[in-house]
Order: sequence, then C-alpha cells, then structure tokens
Amino acid sequence: MAAPSSSGVAESDLRLVALSLITEAPRRGYEIIQLIEEMTADWYLPNPNIVHPMLANLAEGGCLTASADPPRLYAITDDGRAFLEQNREAANAVVNRLRALGERVRRWRHALGMNNRMKDADADATESLVDVLARAANDLHRR
Repeated sequence: MAAPSSSGVAESDLRLVALSLITEAPRRGYEIIQLIEEMTADWYLPNPNIVHPMLANLAEGGCLTASADPPRLYAITDDGRAFLEQNREAANAVVNRLRALGERVRRWRHALGMNNRMKDADADATESLVDVLARAANDLHRR
C-alpha cells in the first residue's frame, strides 16, 4: 500500500521542510520527496506534482537557485536562508512533527512485529495505523 499523499501537510509547511533540507545540501526534488518519506517512516509521501512546482516557485522567488537541466538541482540562496531564519521556529516545528510521526510509525510497526515498510502492510494494519496516527496528530496539535 502506498503512503498517503501530500494532502497531509500544508504546502507552506512543505516549503519550510524543503528549504531546511536544501540548507543541509543542494538537492533534487525527488531526493526531497524521498527524505520526507524516510523521515516519516514511509507514512507520508509528498506528491511530486506539488513538490516540483513549489521548488520552481521558490527558485523564481529568489529563495533557491536551480540547475538549467532536469532533473534540477536546487541550492539555497541568501534570500532563502533569510526567509528560513525568519521562519526558523515554524520550520523546526514542522520537521520535528514529521520526525515524531516517523518515530511513532516505527514504534507501532515494532509493537505489531512488522518489519516491512508500510507499502507492504495489509489493509487492516494500515487502517489501524491511520487511526492511531490521527489520534497522535490531534494530541500533538492540542499541545
């Protein structure tokens, strides 16, 4: 079963996560998608149809530079660093939420004796996981 799509994270939050990841090293869109998927233990898969245009918009806005030839390699600019620094608290909160989600998914799988990735999980286990994660997200949001 595939991980949930980008509908689980607001685009503004996804933008902050992408900028944070690109600050670590220049990255391609697909790499950002993979890193977020790994961060969330394969539970959340950003939609490429959202990520790639978002990166292009960040480049047009001066926050990133992009290589000329696809697949584009994005690097952060001084303006992008300044924007990220102005939004550091929000960026850290989003990254920490995604990492906490991934940790919960890993613990849930371990508790169920599931060593396989979520993509290989059966429908009943996946439905149960979604319920658990929804409650966990609500708990985190209320804090």
